[in-house]
Amino acid sequence: MTKRVSILFLTFMVALAVGCSKKEPVAENTTTPGPDNSEIVTKVDDNGVKTQERTFHGNPRIARVVVTTRNGQRTVKAYSPSGEEREVNKNEAEDVLEATGSKVADAAGFVADKGEDVAGAAKDVGTAAKEKTVDVGEKTVDTAKTVGDKTAEGAKTVSDKTVEGAKTVGSKTASGAKKVGKSLKKILP
Repeated sequence: MTKRVSILFLTFMVALAVGCSKKEPVAENTTTPGPDNSEIVTKVDDNGVKTQERTFHGNPRIARVVVTTRNGQRTVKAYSPSGEEREVNKNEAEDVLEATGSKVADAAGFVADKGEDVAGAAKDVGTAAKEKTVDVGEKTVDTAKTVGDKTAEGAKTVSDKTVEGAKTVGSKTASGAKKVGKSLKKILP
């Protein structure tokens, strides 16, 4: 009987050791770089709740977005740089861990600062004006060259015709003077 009790006791102790050797769920944390100058930290707690937090560095419209998955239910919250919290529409929340900061801010309803819009528009207009100025400058140079060439051709033509006209006038004047001279000789004795 003591042998049986010993075997039974030993079996009980082994079962107890195996039962106690099960590990408790350990929280898991990972950090990975994300797109658009962001960083994603993933945490899983002891209850299996998964939290993914994407932090945006230097984005003026959004600071971070938090995706929490609990019992298969997913919630997405976005935070502005001022700390304002907004829930992201479920239809637009699918790609918040990969989308650009601007798209995430739009999905959360964070409006862009009008000053940024004006500055961006002014920069675009300035760039366009600069490009058009270069085009106008190039066209002006081309036109000036054309006008200069045509002016030189015109001056040469006028010069040639002036010389030709002067020769004609000179010979006609000489011819007329001879006629006048002959007529005078006839009239005067």
